[in-house]
Amino acid sequence: MATNPSRLRVTELDFDEIKDNLKTFLKAQSQFKDYDFEGSGMSVLLDVLAYNTHYLGFNANMLANEMFLDSSSLRSSAVSHAKMLGYEISSPRAAKAVVTVNLNTTDANKTMSAGTAFTTKVDDVDYQFVTIKDVTSSNIGNTIPFTEVDIYEGTYVTTKYVVDTSDVDQRFLLVDPRADTTTLTVKVQNSSTDTTASTYKRATDITQLTTSSEVYYLQEVESGKFQVYFGDGNVSKALSDNNIVILQYVVTNKSAANGASSFTSPSAIDGVTNVGVIVNTTASGGAEAESIASIKLNAPLDYSTQGRAVTADDFKVYTRKLFANTQAVSVWGGEDGSFDAATGLTSSQPEYGKVFISVKTTTGENMTTSQKSQLEKDLKPYKVASITPVVVDPITTYLILNTTFQYDSNATTDSKETLESEVSTTLSNFNDTDLKNFNSVFRYSKLIGLIDDSDTSILSNVTTVTMAQFITPVTTAPTGYTIDFSNAINHPHDGHIPVLASTGFNISGEQEEFFFEDDGSGNLTIFYLVAGVKTLYSEAAGTVDYDDGVITIDPIHISAISDVDGATSTKLRVTAIPASNDIIPVRNQVLEIDEVNSTVLGRVDTAATSGVGYTATTTTTATGTTTTTTVATVSSTPSSSAY
Repeated sequence: MATNPSRLRVTELDFDEIKDNLKTFLKAQSQFKDYDFEGSGMSVLLDVLAYNTHYLGFNANMLANEMFLDSSSLRSSAVSHAKMLGYEISSPRAAKAVVTVNLNTTDANKTMSAGTAFTTKVDDVDYQFVTIKDVTSSNIGNTIPFTEVDIYEGTYVTTKYVVDTSDVDQRFLLVDPRADTTTLTVKVQNSSTDTTASTYKRATDITQLTTSSEVYYLQEVESGKFQVYFGDGNVSKALSDNNIVILQYVVTNKSAANGASSFTSPSAIDGVTNVGVIVNTTASGGAEAESIASIKLNAPLDYSTQGRAVTADDFKVYTRKLFANTQAVSVWGGEDGSFDAATGLTSSQPEYGKVFISVKTTTGENMTTSQKSQLEKDLKPYKVASITPVVVDPITTYLILNTTFQYDSNATTDSKETLESEVSTTLSNFNDTDLKNFNSVFRYSKLIGLIDDSDTSILSNVTTVTMAQFITPVTTAPTGYTIDFSNAINHPHDGHIPVLASTGFNISGEQEEFFFEDDGSGNLTIFYLVAGVKTLYSEAAGTVDYDDGVITIDPIHISAISDVDGATSTKLRVTAIPASNDIIPVRNQVLEIDEVNSTVLGRVDTAATSGVGYTATTTTTATGTTTTTTVATVSSTPSSSAY
């Protein structure tokens, strides 16, 4: 249908299109017939009109976007929508360590006050950790011990406000956007002359509140700051004139001090200068404030839980909410599998009455024992009474890839090294986007296709896959170990060549460097090398369940670990060739490509360039040997006898 030039089109919001539409409209009017719209002042007026319309349209679009949580781009909008859903935004988190503080004194008892400081260094930078509550302890011998004390990285801040009920705009702000709200203590003092004070608790369930409930509420406001507010006398207790609101909290550097492992007391504690500090748990948990993306994801999910954790998804929501350093989380009920605390492994054996939670942290480190205990404790108010939450470590299975690709040198100007770099980038991108998460399946065919698509000159590739896991041996006593790949290990028949290998280690009382290997019949063996020749040390060091992918190492006293990948290590790496190139993670298993030990090799495809000498190379990682096999020889000239 033809466009009526006398009517404006209102669907275009681009400046140039708006101006053209205005021109078209004016040209259709008899008053402006044959008017020069380009070389006159009319052009300036059209520019003004077009700019004004463009700005109004843009603002209307942006305003419409901010009206919905999933399309909002401003943090203030996302926070506002989340508040309507009853979702509590996570503030920055301070790194927390657990220490035991010993005061060497004969005094009967001492008090370690809130705000007591301890110092440490991380990457040659000084940081301060502080306590957030008063702790009193008594003398044992000539020492007063303060055990299992939580200390937080940052500065202990106290902010006071005098209540003026006539000021409707009065606000009680945590003045620094780096405030960790989990460390917040709220007290209300009667007045400057009456120092009687009550400690208020944070409100979590308004259905349990009365008109006299001493609780406070918390919300994020502008600039990432948080505001404390109180009840109105109908829902929880209201403040009165001249009350003094006292806010005490830690202002933190967030993740900067994660990993701090030694602390000193720079000053006396309750008059005692001889202070010893023992670290129970290394500092961890420091994190940025919750991101907009996280708010968009978690707020609707939190609303759907309705304040209780019943399903696996409910536990995922509350885990993300309660543990700020959560990158990914896997949850399964006891009916779907169990956890063996002795081995640290899961199995398909049911364990009813429990829900298992595995957290992959943003730092890459496993949760500490205290963090696990705290999370289990924090989850209890939300769980069904008959269910016990158990937090377990994730198990990372590394994939070592050896890729050899054939390429047509006539189809590219890039060097072999450049193409190898492109393929390495493909592997890295695949690792970041398709793996490194619970339930992320390694699809071999997808990776093969991506490698071929790395460059138009690449014609084909052969990629081998090897699984790897690490164990941390106990070097002080004989100990048994179990490795569970949760995927079948290659075993075509009994007596097959070894498909399992390990890095080196020492055995107590022996001088040689030893290695693990399977015998092809389900037995784990130990050997050492003499002039490069394998010499068997033990033919029964454990078992290999090829079907289930489980390796059991009998008790052995490993006294030392050889270097791994050229660096000193406390871990022993065990590798196995999978029965299938598709690797499927189970429960708390995470797959990740070992980019350091994976190899990429490019070869010119001679069949494509000259028509002769086409070969393919395969790598057998179990034995560490490379075999080159001629697959085909193609003649560029047909034989006369072929017809």
